[in-house]
Amino acid sequence: MSSTTNLRFRRSAAQLHALAGVEREIRAQDTHSRRKYLRDFNRAFRSYDSVLDSQQIQAALHAADVVLIGDYHALPAAQRYAASLLEQRALAGDRPVVLGVETIFARDQHVVDEWWRREIDEAELRQRIRFDLDWGYDWSPFFELLVSARDHAEALYGLDCMPREDLRKIGARDRHAAVKIAEIRQRHPNAVILVLFGESHLAPGHLPRVLSKALPDARILTVLQNIDALYWHAAGERADKVEGVRVNDDVLCVFNATPLEKYENYRLFLDQWSRADEGPDFAPTIYNLIVSLTRFLEINRYAPHNGTQPRFLVDMLPEVHGRSSDAMLRRLLTRKGVGEQECESMLAQVEERGSAYLPQVNSFYVREFQMMHAAEDAARFLHQACQGLPRLADGHITGAQSAESGRSNGDGQRCTAVDEFYARVIEHSVAYFGARVLHPSHPAAPADDSHLSRAACEKTAQAAVRADGDKFESSAQELGYRIGSQIYAAYLAGKVTPGGLRRLFLAHLDEPGIARKVCAAVIAKLRAISRPQARATSA
Repeated sequence: MSSTTNLRFRRSAAQLHALAGVEREIRAQDTHSRRKYLRDFNRAFRSYDSVLDSQQIQAALHAADVVLIGDYHALPAAQRYAASLLEQRALAGDRPVVLGVETIFARDQHVVDEWWRREIDEAELRQRIRFDLDWGYDWSPFFELLVSARDHAEALYGLDCMPREDLRKIGARDRHAAVKIAEIRQRHPNAVILVLFGESHLAPGHLPRVLSKALPDARILTVLQNIDALYWHAAGERADKVEGVRVNDDVLCVFNATPLEKYENYRLFLDQWSRADEGPDFAPTIYNLIVSLTRFLEINRYAPHNGTQPRFLVDMLPEVHGRSSDAMLRRLLTRKGVGEQECESMLAQVEERGSAYLPQVNSFYVREFQMMHAAEDAARFLHQACQGLPRLADGHITGAQSAESGRSNGDGQRCTAVDEFYARVIEHSVAYFGARVLHPSHPAAPADDSHLSRAACEKTAQAAVRADGDKFESSAQELGYRIGSQIYAAYLAGKVTPGGLRRLFLAHLDEPGIARKVCAAVIAKLRAISRPQARATSA
């Protein structure tokens, strides 16, 4: 009878020869494998305690509250196995099931919800979550998983955040995912939560450790798939086919593909990506502007609590549409209640400026990248995001409406047209300032060295409210740019700090009179800053 060593060698020899060439090719194109985070994963699972049959695997799954399923993204069998687990667990009928996936950013949850409610089709879902641009693996098995979730699960959630390509931030992504899973458990306390996440995140010191701290009372089970060292070890077992092994009490590994199958699939994707030849993708550029501005303002994109930082700003990042999605964007605006006239006005703005931020749907529309306009709109987005994206829920006044009319702040109180005017002034101020710090060669606002006064601003506001829609907006922009210009000058002179400026971005303007008070406070600060300089000049 063959020894275990001989059995393992005979089962593995040909595959190991084939793997050697594939791995050489992968290493030449993908240098990430040398990163400590990935080395930690590769060292974590070298042996197992026992072999499991299908019934033992199912028993372990049924005892868990949260199941972390390792995903080898390039392997369709990995996503299909997750779909089969979800369906089997749901059909047991003892508890509802919820699915969370790394593939979809948490910021795109609204898109997932639209698809879940059957408001959009598969093609629009795929495009708006930027599956091919940001993920790039095979769509079919992943979509099968989503369909299985819609058929059998109680809910579906995206769990990931940017940046995926920077392994220095991968720990922040683990912490973010843990918070999101904890939120899901609070929202669905009786459900079993299945989570499909990249296998390297499932090393004991990575996501599982963070999640255990976030959910100390939950029974968390990690289900790995096709781990190389465990596969080669199991090749020496007497059984013709080993379905799975128990690594320890909290970790299983199942086998549904060979290492050669895994790496051949990955090599094919590397080859496919190297041959891609598509039009420009503006999203990384827009996101880079936003991230650069958050760093300048010392805003933590991953802050898990509201306060001096917006909560998980990384989950509020906007969708970015290009010319190819013109028709889809029109449909999206219509579904959100944006009228045809306003829609045409927005698109005309894009034609003039090359791009625009559309707060009603938290989206950028870019036809041509023009730095000064894109930088302004990045600041407009950040201002909206720091306030919790209020315009996703509330309308806004764009024309001359009476001072008695306005929008609701959510508590039944009405914000007047004057309030809206001041809110627009503040937005234009931060937009101008943000554009100048991101793009110093941005054209300066018209020179006006006269001191701003609260009375003069009030006079401008009342005149704008009585005027037509174009005058309302142009007056707000003119005053906002003037304030923004003076803020930028104070910043250059060292009179204000990024931390102090952050408070202006964070100012919540959804209560009557708040925008007016914030604007008055800024003007008073600017006047106070300028006084010593004015005395020195006169002297």
